[in-house]
Amino acid sequence: MLNTMRKHGVTLALFAAGFTGLVAVVNTLTQPVIAHQAMLQQKKLFDQVIAPDSYDNAIQQDCVVANNTPLGSGAHDIYIARNQGKPVAVVMQTTAPDGYGGAIQLLVASDFSGTVLGTRVTEQHETPGLGDKIDVRVSNWILGFAGKQVTGPDDAAWAVKKDGGQFDQFTGATITPRAVVNAVKRAALFAKTLPPELATLPSCGASS
Repeated sequence: MLNTMRKHGVTLALFAAGFTGLVAVVNTLTQPVIAHQAMLQQKKLFDQVIAPDSYDNAIQQDCVVANNTPLGSGAHDIYIARNQGKPVAVVMQTTAPDGYGGAIQLLVASDFSGTVLGTRVTEQHETPGLGDKIDVRVSNWILGFAGKQVTGPDDAAWAVKKDGGQFDQFTGATITPRAVVNAVKRAALFAKTLPPELATLPSCGASS
């Protein structure tokens, strides 16, 4: 009986080792495919917020990281759009921390005059049928930011209509659009300060 148990133990160990090796091989083979698909999805999203013909560099590889910014707590990736080597705009990850259902993650493209080129929500937990109208898959509300310029921190137009601004709020849900408007405003204002800072920021993926 002892010999039988030992045989089963060895068989189980060999099976476990073989399965672990197989998983490692499959993971190694699929990682490049997964990374490639992620890059394609990111490019598709970038194309929604900034016109591809407005820059001529590989924007996804031209990335810096900013900390302690109006974009939100923690580190935020900033992708630089260049034309003939000159920075002309940025695509930024930013956070609206004060959504009704929690933090709202956004992608904002802006030039350096504070003009928003496009905005998309990348993550949200707002109430279905109310606050989720910030998502382009639900309504076209988010498209209203494109072409709007922030003149300064006190630009009263950058508010929902209930607060005297230019942006529609949703019936029964003012907190969500207010949070997004304020976050996009902060991002556009931050973009205006970026040109002299871009060369000093660390590259994405750089060791700290």
